[in-house]
Amino acid sequence: MGADKPSAEPAMSDVEQRVYDFLDAHGVSYKALRHEAAFTMEECAAVEERIGAPVCKNLFLCNRQQTQFYLLMLPGDKVFKTKYLSSELGCARLSFAGESHMVELLGIHPGAVSPMGLMNDSDGKVLLVVDRDLLLSEFLGCHPCVNTATLKLRMDDLLGRFVSATGHEYRIVDLKTD
Repeated sequence: MGADKPSAEPAMSDVEQRVYDFLDAHGVSYKALRHEAAFTMEECAAVEERIGAPVCKNLFLCNRQQTQFYLLMLPGDKVFKTKYLSSELGCARLSFAGESHMVELLGIHPGAVSPMGLMNDSDGKVLLVVDRDLLLSEFLGCHPCVNTATLKLRMDDLLGRFVSATGHEYRIVDLKTD
């Protein structure tokens, strides 16, 4: 696939440019598509068709004490229940982490949550958690830390090259839906 960075017009944010630079520096192949802001999975469905890869749902979570943080990736159409993930991770209770933690740890804002934010977590405070169902797809779509573009990546490159280049580890879980 190679690196297929979008044109610089309209002007690209520094955050987005840093993602492309990081991917290029670590030999991660990708295709990028610029589009109107996509805040919901419904809006991402149109992007999926254009980019030819499923766009995953990314949820930024924390424990009750806000001392442990998790970035959960799951299929866009999968229903998420915190009790099942809490059980898989051995945590008493999980909730959505606030925007301040999202900005501090991942350098992103709500609506643009993405595993690409791990490149900003130099202290390794966030654990990437991947639902096993995502592993069924060869490719994956995710935002480059902004919701006005979507990247198409090979799942192997994301979990192999990208995650290891950020210094993070990941955990595979089997999330139940009931």
